[in-house]
Amino acid sequence: MCLGIYRARLRQALCLIRVNEVKPFLLLAIRADDPAADNEYDSFLSLAGLGEGELRRIRLEQRPLGDVDLRDWSGIMLGGGPFNYSDPEELKTPVQRRVEADLSGLLDRVVSADFPFLGACYGIGALGRHEGAVIDRRFTEVPGTVEITLTPPGRRDPLLGALPATFQAFTGHKEAVSQLPGHAVLLASSAACPVQAFRVGASVYATQFHPELDVAGLCTRVDVYKHAGYFDPDQADEIKAQAARSDVTWPPAILRGFVRRYGHEPVAAGLQRRSNAPDDPGGDG
Repeated sequence: MCLGIYRARLRQALCLIRVNEVKPFLLLAIRADDPAADNEYDSFLSLAGLGEGELRRIRLEQRPLGDVDLRDWSGIMLGGGPFNYSDPEELKTPVQRRVEADLSGLLDRVVSADFPFLGACYGIGALGRHEGAVIDRRFTEVPGTVEITLTPPGRRDPLLGALPATFQAFTGHKEAVSQLPGHAVLLASSAACPVQAFRVGASVYATQFHPELDVAGLCTRVDVYKHAGYFDPDQADEIKAQAARSDVTWPPAILRGFVRRYGHEPVAAGLQRRSNAPDDPGGDG
């Protein structure tokens, strides 16, 4: 074989290796309290079935997001925290405003590319605000166990469709999406909160409930945010006791499904998923 042909085939082989290389996932976090921040990271790791090298974390409350090349990642997850999009603008801290701006710029590219994204709690506010949803404080939920019901599109969804039609999940939030834009697909609701999950395109997801949360994690957050206005501090022990009696087992399946679906396919294909979107139309179906 001549040297020129050998080099050409070597370059082609290296290119294929890079395209098919399994990339890590990126977790974006906003929790300033280390116990809650570290518990959140550990929960995403363990419940998604990932190792530390497979899930990198950026704490946005500590530093700007900077440039994120989507080609470096299998997918992006965004956790919860104390920021609220419905806070009056004049009361938002400089850090909160910077985080919102960073996420808005990132979501411009994520949504345009239909790149794998899964936001939880604060993440539903970030995606909802970006897509033009109404976010207000009409449908708050005290931390605890809630029964979630999948919509017809939710039962057909590649991620949420693996769950039962109704299941228990942990929630706790001051704000929520009260109205989705027409192009968003409503996937799940609860009695007290009409938008518990939605999807944009084929691969951009957000949930109001916490798929990464188990009993120990909920108890940690109750202790950390006991005086943050989510509930009467006197309720803390009862909230933790109710969590211990709950049957929250299904939500982590969303994380595992997200990792399985997006963690082992070529990155180049992932940036062209919009043409392969599900047949569900926008809205709640």
